[in-house]
Amino acid sequence: MRKSPRLRTVDKSEPPYPLNEFPKDFGILIGEELVYLLATKGRPTLEGEEWERIFAHAIGADWKPSNVGLDDVQLGNTAWGAKTVKGKPSKMKLVRLISGRNSPIYSYGDSDYKKMNIDELGEQILEIWNERVSSVREKFKNLRTVVLIKSDDLTSVAIFEFDTIRYDPQLYFWKWNKRGNLEGYDLRNETHLFTWQPHGSQFTIKEKVPENFTLIEIKPPDPVNKKELLSLINFTPSWVRVTRK
Repeated sequence: MRKSPRLRTVDKSEPPYPLNEFPKDFGILIGEELVYLLATKGRPTLEGEEWERIFAHAIGADWKPSNVGLDDVQLGNTAWGAKTVKGKPSKMKLVRLISGRNSPIYSYGDSDYKKMNIDELGEQILEIWNERVSSVREKFKNLRTVVLIKSDDLTSVAIFEFDTIRYDPQLYFWKWNKRGNLEGYDLRNETHLFTWQPHGSQFTIKEKVPENFTLIEIKPPDPVNKKELLSLINFTPSWVRVTRK
């Protein structure tokens, strides 16, 4: 039997590391950033672009914020979107991720979603998401989402990632909830997966937390004294220019 040839293009499609097997020193680098943030910022806040930048640094990737929001972190043939949620990092089994604003009125030109067939509306909402994913996958062979679950004081975080995928609209059914939001369910097991809010068009996806997530816990640092820090960097009033117009 003739053997199939090994192709270089196939080898190049491999991601930089297996899913959720983060590079060496990843946890230490994240912990270092958390300690620095708490010491200098004085409050436990970590959102959006700051988390993207920290994650990119920890895996040796480039941070390139984009309008799509699915490829803000890039390394070779792989891109990541980054999300943060609050909760108990060591105990959460499910997270609800804000995944963009999907507006059928804007994307399809429909004038009144209330008059649409519910399954047709749900299909359009998923297809908007699918188109967003497809546009990024044209540039990257591998597409992932990395999630940071953070405690209120930011001394404990859980990190995991999953493949960012398209969803086949034929596998889901939809119904309105009591708050007037549209919910999507898996036909196979009736699991609630999607929520769409008509006012604002916010689209959310529920994702299971894998068992092999990375848990990082840090010792809270003492806040850096502002005067000492300014002295350390040799700050003088000449650094500041004040004008009036």
